[in-house]
Amino acid sequence: MIVTGPGALPFAVQLKALTDVEGRYQPKLSGLRLIESSQDNGLRMTSRLRELEVKDLLSLTRFFGFSSETFSLAISLLDRFLSVMKIQPKHLSCVGLCCFYIAVKSAEEEKNVPLANDLIRISQNRFTVSDMMRMEKIIMEKLYWKVKAPTALRFLRLFHSHIQEQLDAESKQILSLERLEAQLKACHCSFVFSKIKPSLLAMALLCFEAQEQHEPEHSDKISEALKRLQQQLNIRDGDLVCVRELVGKCLADYATDRKSFFFHAFPSSHPAISILAIQGTPHIK
Repeated sequence: MIVTGPGALPFAVQLKALTDVEGRYQPKLSGLRLIESSQDNGLRMTSRLRELEVKDLLSLTRFFGFSSETFSLAISLLDRFLSVMKIQPKHLSCVGLCCFYIAVKSAEEEKNVPLANDLIRISQNRFTVSDMMRMEKIIMEKLYWKVKAPTALRFLRLFHSHIQEQLDAESKQILSLERLEAQLKACHCSFVFSKIKPSLLAMALLCFEAQEQHEPEHSDKISEALKRLQQQLNIRDGDLVCVRELVGKCLADYATDRKSFFFHAFPSSHPAISILAIQGTPHIK
């Protein structure tokens, strides 16, 4: 957990704690490339199937009202597992739900953790609780029981807090953490970001959002703070520009698709859809 405010560790200490272990929790690049190069023939895992599963998990996150931390951790677990274990597409829903359940138990209060059979029922899957328990054990063993990963969300919150401390009251209104976290969720739905270091993705999101603002007197101050942070992280200009452009494309694509997004995961008969009919289809949140 990122702690800010009085009593928090200095930024440099928190940053070092995350960056020192960041590489150990990265998905295996060779495994991700194998998924990326696979043809969508129903026999092997593909990037499209992974993206669909992540969108399903985002829908579940919304349905249960779970935190951004839970969703981000679930995607970290899923990508790490998929990069080291070849699975058949028919097993993906069980793998995804197990990663989600592990994240829920790790990040949510115990009183808010649903029963496994309720998760299966809500997600309308056909496997059993026993199937989930077996798969969860396999996942944990393959990931060496390392759950608490330094996710892009943790970096984003730390960076945002650090930047805000350097700004005046008016400039602080420019970078909304809620909006940034919503944008990160959209990025998690795109396979391309699985291959990018969490710290770089978080930095790119902040730079993209700062670039989108059209208030020079405030955005200049933010840009200066971001430049200092970039230097502290030793991120090359070319890498940052590349990922920032990927973020922009992802968010543009997501904005086009978001009206119908939620209805992908659940059929019209699902109780979640009934709730949305009353509340209205949510934007990214």
